[in-house]
Amino acid sequence: MSADPSPRQAPRIVSKEEWRAERIALLGREKELTAMKDAVAAARCALPWVRVEKDYVFDGPNGPVTLSQLFEGRSQLFIKHFMMGPGQSRQCVGCSLEVDHLEGIRVHLEHHDLTYAVVARAPIDEIERLKRRMGWDFTWVSSYRNEFNFDFNVSFSDAEIAQGRGEYNYQAVEVHPGMIDLSGNSVFVKGEDGQVYHTYSAYARGGEQFLGIYAYLDVTPKGRAENGPYHSLPDWARPHNMYGRGGMVEGTGRYHAADCGCPAHP
Repeated sequence: MSADPSPRQAPRIVSKEEWRAERIALLGREKELTAMKDAVAAARCALPWVRVEKDYVFDGPNGPVTLSQLFEGRSQLFIKHFMMGPGQSRQCVGCSLEVDHLEGIRVHLEHHDLTYAVVARAPIDEIERLKRRMGWDFTWVSSYRNEFNFDFNVSFSDAEIAQGRGEYNYQAVEVHPGMIDLSGNSVFVKGEDGQVYHTYSAYARGGEQFLGIYAYLDVTPKGRAENGPYHSLPDWARPHNMYGRGGMVEGTGRYHAADCGCPAHP
């Protein structure tokens, strides 16, 4: 859901002095928000750790990769749970927008003791095709042969699908057949003894903190301008190589090219 789905009113035109008075009043609220954000960030850092008991082995482009190996010698690991299941031909625009933010900042993360990796349940050959098409070069592995996605509540099991109920974002939710794989972000740390621990996960709108584009849009007069049928980023976001080429996005966030010809595309 958009931060502000309501229609915008016509702008008020005021003097520089009147504008300055209102800007100073807003600055007070911004400082309150900054203090709250600092407090929440400190609480995140202080969360307890949970030992990861399973020895997860992923499929990488060059063979098997363990969760421990994904750290690449660093002590912290950020994993993006990409919304891509086996045989999924249409990519998620939200996940695609999020990983696009990595270009330019990954080197800074790595020099601050944090490794970034992406995990999806799709087989590695399908992942590699999408990576090549999008020009992405970050580490991306497949959890197709393990239970990682299910254990971290970004994919629904056969039992949950049959019951029509599962867990997502720390609550029970209705399971839709077209939304078996969902989005999320998880953080892990490796202790001095080599043991891996889970420290944090965020889902749904919790992932907006990793969408830096919103920081720019939220300070403009038009804001996010998510005024379409979904009041969220599927209203406007497209894969970065598909802007200006037509197509449409489902409510699931999956992009359909203009010539896809499927029943969901009018």
